[in-house]
Amino acid sequence: MVLRKAPSIEPHGSPASTAGAKDDVEPVMTPWKELRAFLASTPGKLTVLGALLTLLTLTAGFVAASIVNASEATLDTMLAETEPLAYSTRSLYTSLSVADAAATTAFISGGLEPPELQDRYAQAMATASSDLVYASTGGPAVRDPNSRRLLSSIATDLSAYAGVISTARANNRAGNPVGASYLSEASTLMQNRILPMARQLLAQQETRIADIQRSYSRPPWLALGLIFVSLVALVFAQITIARISRRKFNLGLILTSSCTAILLVWMLVAGLISSVDARRALTEGARPLHDLAAGRILAQQARTQEMLKLARRDSDGDYDEIFDDKSRQFGDLLSHYPGDVDQRVGQDEVTNAQEAWTRWLSAHERMNAILGTGDFDSAATVAIGPGPDDSAAQFAAVNDALNDGIEIARDHLRSNVASAAGVLTALGPVTLGLTLVGSGGIIIGLWPRLREYQ
Repeated sequence: MVLRKAPSIEPHGSPASTAGAKDDVEPVMTPWKELRAFLASTPGKLTVLGALLTLLTLTAGFVAASIVNASEATLDTMLAETEPLAYSTRSLYTSLSVADAAATTAFISGGLEPPELQDRYAQAMATASSDLVYASTGGPAVRDPNSRRLLSSIATDLSAYAGVISTARANNRAGNPVGASYLSEASTLMQNRILPMARQLLAQQETRIADIQRSYSRPPWLALGLIFVSLVALVFAQITIARISRRKFNLGLILTSSCTAILLVWMLVAGLISSVDARRALTEGARPLHDLAAGRILAQQARTQEMLKLARRDSDGDYDEIFDDKSRQFGDLLSHYPGDVDQRVGQDEVTNAQEAWTRWLSAHERMNAILGTGDFDSAATVAIGPGPDDSAAQFAAVNDALNDGIEIARDHLRSNVASAAGVLTALGPVTLGLTLVGSGGIIIGLWPRLREYQ
């Protein structure tokens, strides 16, 4: 019998058993270590690259679409609301001047005013009242406290003006000399209170339009910059993936790059065209419109002073001083029109107004010379008579020429704004479509490469 030696039993926890256990246990991987290991691997790098490309492409696309849609909406709102409101306030300003000039002109006739002058005054007052109503309900553009205050004050003072004019007319028809004092009081109210408030209201609306046009006369550089960065990133990604996969072309990323390149070119062309149209709306529309409207109002104010001189039998030259001041401003405005070489809108109408203005000044000097001799009736005939060389005919020629120029400038303003908005009409939806297709191209391009590592 062969006796076998029993195996020795070592105590629990001995060095031998502990060493064996350590050899059998694998190292524990924490989630953070697993993530770091994955990101360091080729599939991890491709995943991160795809996520960054998708995020960059979507960001660029949605930012571009947002900018384009906002620009188009603002320009459309300008056509539908902002510009009509500015036109209404401009019409209000002009109508008030026309009403004052018509009232003073009718007063010179003595007794019952000629029907055409009564109609001109009534029509101007009705237009001013209608413009006040429209401006008061013209939306957020006139809902600020200052605009509401101006509109309320104009409405109140206009009612007072109409009342004083009615009193002046009644006294004039009765042959009471005090009628001239009432007329002077009404005209002072118009010139010193109502018209300055209307001018301030108009300036606010014109500034709002000019600010919009300046904002959109610059191409959307932010959107263009993001799209360009996306395109550069896509080209870099294709080079990187070509080195990893040893394949020259990645159809998915080529699709995305093509969509991004198309979007960049389209955005650049449409943005430049839209910005050029917006700049034209400013230089060929808003600026000439402002100058022509200001010139027409100056002419109306000069006419008012001319009539007040006759009504008050002014021999001291007080009204002539104001007339000369308005004349100087009017002459400077026309002589410096257009303000720059490219601004040719309404140039023919301005030339016609300048020629009529020169003839008007000659008639005004004749009127002053006759009035200086004490012949009021003959002076009044020169001022309001039907003669083709008299003040009335030349003033009408100045007024009509400037009014025609205003309409032409407004047409240029609206047509250019409409063109600037129309160029952007299809760009918003196209931007979103190309962005979504491009994002899908990134997935299509990277998914086969990731599956190779499964």
